[in-house]
Parts: sequence; C-alpha cells; structure tokens
Amino acid sequence: MLSESVMTSRDILAHLVGFNTVSSTSNLALIDWVRGYLERHGIRSEVIRDETGTKAHLWATIGPDRDGGIVLSGHTDVVPVDGQPWTSDPFTLTERGGRLYGRGTADMKGFIAVALNAVERFKAAALDRPVHLAFSYDEEIGCLGVPSLLEAINRFGVRPAACIVGEPTMMKLVVGHKGILCARGHVRGLECHSSMAPQGVNAVQYAARIIDFVRRETERRYKEGPFDHRFAPSSTTLHVGTVQGGTAFNIVPRDCEFDLEIRHLPTDDPHHILQSVERYCRDALEPEMRAVAPETGIAFSVFCDTPGLVADPDSDIAAMVRRITGDNDGAVVAYTTEAGHYSRAGYPTIVCGPGSMEQGHKPDEFIEVSQLEAADRFMQALAGMLGRKEVPSGDTPRLG
Repeated sequence: MLSESVMTSRDILAHLVGFNTVSSTSNLALIDWVRGYLERHGIRSEVIRDETGTKAHLWATIGPDRDGGIVLSGHTDVVPVDGQPWTSDPFTLTERGGRLYGRGTADMKGFIAVALNAVERFKAAALDRPVHLAFSYDEEIGCLGVPSLLEAINRFGVRPAACIVGEPTMMKLVVGHKGILCARGHVRGLECHSSMAPQGVNAVQYAARIIDFVRRETERRYKEGPFDHRFAPSSTTLHVGTVQGGTAFNIVPRDCEFDLEIRHLPTDDPHHILQSVERYCRDALEPEMRAVAPETGIAFSVFCDTPGLVADPDSDIAAMVRRITGDNDGAVVAYTTEAGHYSRAGYPTIVCGPGSMEQGHKPDEFIEVSQLEAADRFMQALAGMLGRKEVPSGDTPRLG
C-alpha cells in the first residue's frame, strides 16, 4: 500500500470507491477510514452517528479554531448498482482511457478524495481562516442526513463564513438549483368482492384520479408557469414515481399508496403545491368515498423536503470560486443538492466539484482523470487564498 505521504487523489478515490456505501447500507467503514486518515495527518475529527448507530457524518477542522472560513461538503452515500450492466466491478476503481470507473467516482467521492488529498496543502498554507470538512450520509435518498449534521455544527459553536458543496459540475460555478419535496399518499378505501364493486371504495381507482390530477397540474405549469428559463424544464414539475395497491384481481382494493415528487423552482413553495393536491382530494374525492363508507379517506405524509438554492452571485464565495476557476457565468441546475440546506442555515453556499452529473447514477459511472487534476489545482489555489503563505497576487475576497 502506498504511504499516505505520497498518495494522490486517485489513490484516495480508490479507497473510497472500495467501500460499498449504497444508502441502504452502513457508511461506517468509510467514515472510520477517513477518520484514521485525518488522524495520521494530525487532524482531529468528530463523528456524528445516526439514531441507529449504523451511519455517521464526519466533521473536521483544519487551521485555526475561529469563526469564518469555508466548509467543503460532500456526501458519502451512493446509489445502488442492482440491475445495471457494469463492465467492471463498480466497487473497484478501474482506469480506462483517462477515465476512472466506479460507483461514486463522479457523485461524489471524487470531490471527497480531492478534499482529503488537500489536507497537507492546507496545513502548509498556514491558514488564517479554517477549512472544515463535512461528509454526510443519506443524501441520495432525499438529503435526509444533512439536517442532523447542521444541528451538530451549531452545537459545536462553529460559524463558517461559506460553504462549497462539491457535487459534479465540471468545476463550473453553480449558484442555483431546484428543490424537492416528496410525499407519500395513502388512499384508504373499502374492500369487497369485485362482483359487488359499487358497495366498495376502490382505493386504486381513486389513487389513479389523484395521479391524473398531478399530471394535469404539471401540464398546466408547463404552459402557464411560473417560469425560470435558466432551468430546463423551466417550471416546477410534479411526478408520481411509485404505486402499490390491491391484493387480487377479484377484490376491490382497500389500500393504495403512491409517492409524489414536487421538483420545484427555488422561488416556488412546494407545500402550497401539495396543499392544492390535498384540496382536490378533500373537495372532489373524499365526499364521494365517504358517501359509501365514512371511514375512507386520503392522507399525505412528507418524507423529503430539500430546499432549492438561490445563491448571491456577487457573494464572497462566488467571487472566490470565479477567480479560481475562471468561470464568470454562474449556472443553475435542475438536480438537488445539500446546498439548499446549508443556505437555509445561513451559510452563503455555492456548488462546484469535479466530474459531470451526466455520469451520476448510471452503469459504468466515471470521472475523468483531468477533472481530478483540475480539482487538485482548485484546492491549491483555495489554500493560497485562505492562508498566509503562497497567497495569489491581487485582491482576494475575505471569507471571515
């Protein structure tokens, strides 16, 4: 095994990919490896476990114990590989033609590897403002983990000045993304023999009417807005992704559940949109159902609520990233990240990281070697800007 003093970002990425951290499994082995890596570099870290004790966040600070500085944020979990036609082991880093293949290489263990590889560079820069590492769990299932990480940061009494979420953007500056709200709808009907269907309340058929309402609402928004033409699609979208209901073809089904996703413009209120769906159920459907059986009804429960991101394109952190990357545009993306949560917590936040989301979640996910190298150069420049040594010439935005 290579000495850690000569490990590259690629070497670290090989370790990280080797840990199967699909969201349904534990990430503790990866967190333990990262904690050990940091300890060997003289950096103490905090491990924040979930209620089950099977998953954990990691928080570490490099540099002075003071407010200000930057959070480098990444999620440790990855999406499943089941049923995907991989041409190599998804949990073994494989290089072919200048690309590094493996689950999580782009989304987003590549960024974590680069951040870890930069630890000695940050130390050597004699930071006068800290760099914080924040590695989370359960991002891929709706950014469910990061709220408890933010609570822990608050308990630690730390107040960073800004945050960079390293989702794959090809090292371009991203200043906005959509949010996402997910709710499970439960239709409770009344079962009976299908030969006497009018005596029952068919939960599946009522769920189908709700799903059709969702379709019509999305089409209305396609035509009427509101719009933000920086996004594609430019409106908020509603979508039903799963449906489960019924027990047999000759039984009028009592129960049906479905998952509704509202992927909203950052200026839209998804709770208001969900209320419009609930209003349709309350006013149009439930009176029909309860005329047959008073105990029937429809209920929704929110299980994912991730805010969109609207970053100030003129903030210090955006200016700093523009200066390092040379990207003066400031894009927006349709996918959702943990940046919305950091921004909601009061931290100026942007998204910038190596690789492309075009590769995320796919078989043979990869990151280009050149992207890791670009991210390494980014960290070198960041260290110079935050430190007392090797500071680039010219005016540098002060974060903290």
